[in-house]
Amino acid sequence: MAQLEAALAAATAAHQATVEGATHAESRAESDKDTRALEQTYLARGQALRVAELQAALADLAAWRPRRFAADDAVALGAVITIDEAGAQRVLFLAPAGGGNTLAGDVQVVTPHSPLGRALLGKQAGDDVELPRRSLEIVSVR
Repeated sequence: MAQLEAALAAATAAHQATVEGATHAESRAESDKDTRALEQTYLARGQALRVAELQAALADLAAWRPRRFAADDAVALGAVITIDEAGAQRVLFLAPAGGGNTLAGDVQVVTPHSPLGRALLGKQAGDDVELPRRSLEIVSVR
């Protein structure tokens, strides 16, 4: 949540700065070919969407309650999954939001919205997972 909160703060600040720039007197068009204000408006809209996306992700995380997993449980939200890919082991955390972030130095967050997260859902330790151009084995689910 801390990583998402930091990303939200940065996105909110960037959005506010862009809105201020788009409405500043110096951004007023000097000719019919001058599109600076229009371009900043488009950028501000994209940033507003990112802010809303981050707010929704934080709300999802705040409402979610992780559970404990037994060794033979299938992968579901909250699972910590150790995978083996081409002889290298990695640890993944399947969370409702925050995909791409890293926790505790080496635990990668994946979400069910990602191809990897979707492929892992419902699998158990010992299962093979096939993705385009990737093959991995689930070593453990906890």
